Amino acid sequence: MSIILTLNAGSSSLKYSVYRDVSPDPVELISGQVENLGPAARQIIKHHGQNNGQKEIIEIGAADHNLAVKAILRSLAPMLNNETVTGVGHRVVHGGVEFDKPCLLNDEIMERLRALIPLAPLHQPHNLACARAAIDTFPDAIQVACFDTAFHRGHPWVNDTFALPKRFYEQGVRRYGFHGLSYDYISATIAEQHPDFADAKVVVAHLGNGASMCALNNGKSIGSSMGFSALDGLPMGTRCGQLDPGVLLYLMDQGHSSEQISRILYKESGLKGLSGITSDMRELLASDDENAKRAIDYYVFRIRREVGAMAAILGGIDALIFCGGIGENSPEIRARILDRLGFLGFELDVDANLNGARDISVGKTEALVIPTDEERVIARAVKSMSHAE
Repeated sequence: MSIILTLNAGSSSLKYSVYRDVSPDPVELISGQVENLGPAARQIIKHHGQNNGQKEIIEIGAADHNLAVKAILRSLAPMLNNETVTGVGHRVVHGGVEFDKPCLLNDEIMERLRALIPLAPLHQPHNLACARAAIDTFPDAIQVACFDTAFHRGHPWVNDTFALPKRFYEQGVRRYGFHGLSYDYISATIAEQHPDFADAKVVVAHLGNGASMCALNNGKSIGSSMGFSALDGLPMGTRCGQLDPGVLLYLMDQGHSSEQISRILYKESGLKGLSGITSDMRELLASDDENAKRAIDYYVFRIRREVGAMAAILGGIDALIFCGGIGENSPEIRARILDRLGFLGFELDVDANLNGARDISVGKTEALVIPTDEERVIARAVKSMSHAE
């Protein structure tokens, strides 16, 4: 049996999954992540199948992304029983204008993706570093890049452009949208499990440490809250979300360098910056600190505002779907978001929301919770490309 490995590198963590390549859909054997990359990294391994739910924790110590890949491979080797890794799939955050579907990685493609690092400085270098480590480790396996921006490449021009001189649009300064792998999975799940939504106007809220929203019409993205970079739209764990560009001019005039501004916008803002405490929504919800409460208030307000914007793009709304770490696991945040959306036809089913049900609404407009699975989207792409070889 052949094995598919998926790697999903973030700025401070590396998620992975191991699948057996079988039909009709790859079967997940192991998943996990290396978290807290830096001086005190640790690996969490979760077993599926016969040992479903069993977890292991391995302290790694100081590790960057390259060392994290090596740690993962060392720990997985005895579990694979000498089965061959025939394909490795990689989440690559930015595919630019050119890459609108998964592709096989080679040295030329890697160089073209490296040129996009300025568009996604927090993620792209780590995505490519993991890809390079996997290529070196599995030289006989196919290496497949799956792009977070690809799902949004069919947007109407009015959604993709900025009101700047048109030469900038032609140079690639446009709205790309992100979290495309998550939206791809949700779109496929809707088609499979909710055929009554086939022609529906659906808004998907991917709410995690990174957060965005997507307007789906007939399963296709026609609008996204994220734009040129992964900073735009909703406030996030440490990222600012929508910001008046005049603020950046002000910060520059005050003597802040581009490096300092980048650090502020990517790592010091969002829930962490507003609260002055943490980027972790669980800790904020448990806190009595007034700044924690205000950070949550702003977060919820901006999400409600963006639901209205997505509904306007669609010309109505039939369903709102929550996914991502916060969207899937925080009944309180879901309840607060829906509380002021009655004018769109939402009415919360309080018990269903608290008890982890998928359908959490009783109003005419549906509200659903659908766990997303970016790794499965990557594994499916690897399977498709390996069998096409």
